[in-house]
Amino acid sequence: SSDVCSSDLQHIDAKGDLVAVCFTSSDKGWVAGDGGFLARTTDGGRTWTPYPLATDEDINEIYFRNDDSGYLVAGRKMFITRDGGKSWQDVRPYRTGEFGTGTPEFLSIRFTDKKRGYIIGSVTKGDLVVDSLLMRTDDGGDTWRRIPLPVKTELFHLDFDGSSRGWIVGDKGMILSTTDDGLTWDVQRSGVTRALFNVDFRDGKTGFAVGGGGTIIRTEDGGKTWIRVDPSFPDTFKRIDFADDKNGWIVGYGGSILRSGDRGRTWLRQDSGTKERLYGLFMDKKYGWAVGEKGLIQIGRAHV
Repeated sequence: SSDVCSSDLQHIDAKGDLVAVCFTSSDKGWVAGDGGFLARTTDGGRTWTPYPLATDEDINEIYFRNDDSGYLVAGRKMFITRDGGKSWQDVRPYRTGEFGTGTPEFLSIRFTDKKRGYIIGSVTKGDLVVDSLLMRTDDGGDTWRRIPLPVKTELFHLDFDGSSRGWIVGDKGMILSTTDDGLTWDVQRSGVTRALFNVDFRDGKTGFAVGGGGTIIRTEDGGKTWIRVDPSFPDTFKRIDFADDKNGWIVGYGGSILRSGDRGRTWLRQDSGTKERLYGLFMDKKYGWAVGEKGLIQIGRAHV
């Protein structure tokens, strides 16, 4: 069966909502969320052990480049592990005063190889977003420098295909792309105006982005043209992830889980067994994990 079983729902004792999930194998994984909450599993998500991270900032994303090297971003902070998550080191990727009177808010992180990585987000003053933010490292995360961007929008998520081609999505339908290792970025025409929260490229040509008000868009030419997919869903979508080239899932508000078996051309709603908001999603070849409000974790089968 390819369905998510609603019996695989659990709530763990988190400090609030879970927003991020990442697995390095079918057994070993991490969830993270509000108030600096971080927990790991070694049994595929049946049981979870909290890790005492030295922050109470909300964790926005957790990302492992391989079994040992992991990264997470939480508000103004970034943490790195080099031992598979046994220990996490607080690495500050900026100098005091670097953003003037603004405060950085890191929302997404990716490494394209062991040396080169990127963090995106925004610079805020109070509740106002005053600038886009992109930081880049060439030494594995020890030092970072800011890359100028042609926009001032809040940026939510980034994805790379290989090391040279990358995409960033953000507020008000913003999509940026690079073809030169992230040194320069151009605006792509998304054709939508709602916030785009997640982008997933399968290769250099085929990619997807999801966002507010049921927004799903796809491209088959690296983002030169984006096409709106099935605008009949009203829910805000937070994450899209594919188990392989054909089979993909989307999660979002109202417990929404959508599934595609035709490379993302059409999407069908699945019964998730919950109405709570789902914020995070991670698929591998056999299983999927979704996380959401009030410590919600849902395990589904991905094999079809």
